[in-house]
Amino acid sequence: MSSKHISRRAFLAATTTTAAVTISPANLINAASVVPGKTSPNEKINVAIIGTGGKGTADSNGCKDENIVAFCDVDWDRAARTLQFFPDSTPKFNDYRNMLEKMDKEIDACTVSTPDHTHAPAAYMAMKMGKHVYVQKPLTHTVAEARLLKNVAEEMDVVTQMGNQGHSGDGVRQVTEMLRKDAIGQVREAHVWTHRPVWRNQGRETMMPPMTTPENMDWDRWIGCAQWRPYNRQVAPHDWRAWRDFGGGALGDMACHIMDPVYMSLDLVKATEFSVELIDVQGANEQTFPNMSTVKYSFPARGDLAAIDVYWYDGYDNDPVERREENQNKPKRPKDIPAGDIMGDKNRNGSLLVGDDGYITMGEYGGNPRLLPDAKMADYTRPDPWLKRVPDQNHYRDWLDAIHNGTKSGSDFSYAGPFTEMVNFGNLVVTSGKKLIWDNVNGKVKNVNNPEEIVSKEYRKGWELPC
Repeated sequence: MSSKHISRRAFLAATTTTAAVTISPANLINAASVVPGKTSPNEKINVAIIGTGGKGTADSNGCKDENIVAFCDVDWDRAARTLQFFPDSTPKFNDYRNMLEKMDKEIDACTVSTPDHTHAPAAYMAMKMGKHVYVQKPLTHTVAEARLLKNVAEEMDVVTQMGNQGHSGDGVRQVTEMLRKDAIGQVREAHVWTHRPVWRNQGRETMMPPMTTPENMDWDRWIGCAQWRPYNRQVAPHDWRAWRDFGGGALGDMACHIMDPVYMSLDLVKATEFSVELIDVQGANEQTFPNMSTVKYSFPARGDLAAIDVYWYDGYDNDPVERREENQNKPKRPKDIPAGDIMGDKNRNGSLLVGDDGYITMGEYGGNPRLLPDAKMADYTRPDPWLKRVPDQNHYRDWLDAIHNGTKSGSDFSYAGPFTEMVNFGNLVVTSGKKLIWDNVNGKVKNVNNPEEIVSKEYRKGWELPC
């Protein structure tokens, strides 16, 4: 396969425009929109892995039926688990920029499974060079980056996918079909909750003290576009999600999974604007995300769908260490749902839709959508399926098949970009404490004096993005 070429100078000079968001998720998921550059299904795709350790193991396994032609990582000890299954001769890099430049002609597509702050810089450069990309959730670290990647993906005609694997599951389609058949009437409220954080230091107010960097870790490149700070093992390789410079806390980690069926089935992308406010918070500070937060998103009516409030719950009330289930921050059980009926799933994640005529609940990835109380589901017959299913519910295969066939994947950036904007906009409220209003058409904050600044961040020199 061949890839489009763009010089490094052109890459650094590139800019994008702001486009309106008008795509219906239900229509996108059922469509086979043709993407230029269709290739033979029998021709293997040359895939480079950016972020080899951690989630990169799943990426490599998900793409193993294609040609994996390069690995990039900054911590080869952590990457060892993945590399043992591939030839030693496969080229290895510790800087994705060097890899893309040196192997431009050999690389058709990239997966990106780095910490959140590196998602956009890596994906942006790859797409500008004509590479198809699969980027783990959340798609980006900031609101501005989400719109940037959406626009660049459209500009470059590449096949994209955000790694919210539940979007390829049957559950998100089943709940959409149930709502379209008026299973619970108009939905006025949605409640979404997670048992995260499950990492250390969320709620910590000070930076960690310097430690000796591991021998096989390139800390400067791990920091990447973020502002410099000394290495500490409670930042990397695992607990970076707690820190505002690198991750998105519990909301950034899990909303792109758990909120996905709510976002898709209720066409939230069609809202011309929405507001977000912080209802409750514990442990707010300047360094990390809080121990607990409750966030309220308010969306106006969308076509024939009623206005809706979507509530997000994470963390633990006064108990971030032991994380006891009884202290988990989650919605109150409605009085007409029996105590024995499970809301969400047994892993303490899930969502609840509150309609005029009843309730629907789902698990962490949108799985097993069902009416509550359980007795009501026992007498219910699901609608005949009409939304296109993903074979084997395989999210990687959905992306790779789209590359082969010249079609769009399910969580293409035209869907995942606006969705990530919404998630990251919630984190702006979590960190600022201010109620904010988002113009979803023009991509602007409506009620602040510095709308461009608040949705972006300062990039370290040499790692800048045009947003």
